[in-house]
Amino acid sequence: MFKKSLIVDMINRSSTSEAERRTFLKGMGLLSAGVVGAGLVGTAAAQRADAADGPVSDVAILNFALNLEYLEAEFYCYAAYGHGLAEAMATGQGTQGGVTGGHRVPFKSKATRYYAEEIANDEIAHVKFLRSALGTAAVARPAINLRESFTGAAQAAGVIKAGETFDPFANEAFFLLGAFLFEDVGVTAYKGASPLVENKDYLEAAAGILAVEAYHAGIVRTLLYANDLAAPTNLISAARDSLDGTAVSKDQGITVGTGDRANLVPTDANSIAYSRSYNEVLNIVYLTADKGATQGGFYPAGLNGVLRTT
Repeated sequence: MFKKSLIVDMINRSSTSEAERRTFLKGMGLLSAGVVGAGLVGTAAAQRADAADGPVSDVAILNFALNLEYLEAEFYCYAAYGHGLAEAMATGQGTQGGVTGGHRVPFKSKATRYYAEEIANDEIAHVKFLRSALGTAAVARPAINLRESFTGAAQAAGVIKAGETFDPFANEAFFLLGAFLFEDVGVTAYKGASPLVENKDYLEAAAGILAVEAYHAGIVRTLLYANDLAAPTNLISAARDSLDGTAVSKDQGITVGTGDRANLVPTDANSIAYSRSYNEVLNIVYLTADKGATQGGFYPAGLNGVLRTT
């Protein structure tokens, strides 16, 4: 068993504010006389500021990840099983929202259906894990749009024309394109957040989730290439790259140059995966390159938690 003093120290190092620390301690049954006092205030962790231009706490980072996992879990749950997350998995801090759109994909290939079900189960497990790690500090599922958001993204990328709609649940091809929009973002988001995580246990867990997201991205990219969907996939990659707000390219399609040679692993010149900051990720999921955006795209009311503004 960990000593209470060690647990309190871990909470101090991974929380930004006194309120966060008290929330953690309450959830662990440690908020009592003699355990929480003036010693928790004024620590190094208390000096860390959750601001768009400054350091962020481990709690804020994990909650940002949880917002993204809610989106992926809802997408894959609807695609594989025809329903979203259980209501008990959507509660928490902030405003709980509903999910617009989503239905079961009429898979023709048994293999692709199995892939979708496995990824859905992984994303559900990620939501459960992060909620458990955060305890009562976990944010609620924000409002999620799985309908108009995909149409807006597809139109912006040039995959469909103005006035047309894009339903990622309509067939296997559209499902794979929809999945592609998320997967590479998840990989770059977790890699970008890794240097900010102070608690080593949280860092190891984040690395484990990053590895799983990379496996998912590899599966999706391979299936897209195998199904001759390079043209729309590359359009989505280019649009995503233009949205993240940086002049440095952090995205790659699934083919190289003008030919049809596969590019299944997007990396820099050193074969290292790209990193995105939470601001860059927000630009993509809000479907806007504007600064100061607090909502849009897949999150019509914005994310829950501290990290929600571009």
